[in-house]
Parts: sequence; structure tokens; C-alpha cells
Amino acid sequence: MNIGEAAARSGLNNKTIRYYESLGLVASRRLANGYRDYSEKDTQQLLFLQRARAVGFSLEECRELLELYRDPGRRSAEVKALVLDRVGQLDRQLAELQAMRETLMGMAEHCAGDEDPDCAIIDTLAEPKFKLV
Repeated sequence: MNIGEAAARSGLNNKTIRYYESLGLVASRRLANGYRDYSEKDTQQLLFLQRARAVGFSLEECRELLELYRDPGRRSAEVKALVLDRVGQLDRQLAELQAMRETLMGMAEHCAGDEDPDCAIIDTLAEPKFKLV
């Protein structure tokens, strides 16, 4: 099938598929006319990539997951370890986002929000010792 069909089946656009190919995540065969040709197996791997990216895996993590996906002798413990590592990353990101939110809410609470040019938010951000909560 051509790249348009592979895109439709995988939920990815043509540009993303070509990008994944350039990274070596997936491969296509070239027809005599130079067009890319994808098998059903290729589209399944593209769909796998699309789903892995949708839940937040990095491209390098996707590379590891694809290797495991392609390996019938894989150990589920390896896959679980990758997922738990990703969960740990998300937990750290959530903590950082919560700290940012608390800092922003604290700044907003100290700002009069009126027509006066004095602004606690600007003053806080300009403070040399400014630090997230």
C-alpha cells in the first residue's frame, strides 16, 4: 500500500511517517517508480507507534518498545519496566507542574489586578531571588 493508505490506517500523517522512517523506527520498501510501499505489518507498527506516542513515550522509548514488540522472545518484565519508568517521569512532571501552579496562584493572589501600574507579579518575577514554591 502507498503512504496515503498507510497514513489512513495508522492515524498518522504522511510527514510523520516519513519522519519515523528517517529515524529508522520503521522502514518501507521502494517500488520501481520510487514510491514507498507498506505492508500490513508496517501499518501495524505505525499504529503501535501512534499509540505509544499518544500515551507520552519519547521517540527513544518508542524505539525500545518497537524492538520489544517485534521480538516474540521478549520478556514482559522489560516492557513493564519501561512503562513504570515513564510513570515515574510523569509523576515528576506532575509535581513540577503543581509547583508552577502554586507559584502562579500565589503571585495572582498578591496582585491587586487594578488600574495601578504597581504589580506584585512583575515584582516577583523581577526579584533576583525568585524561586518556584
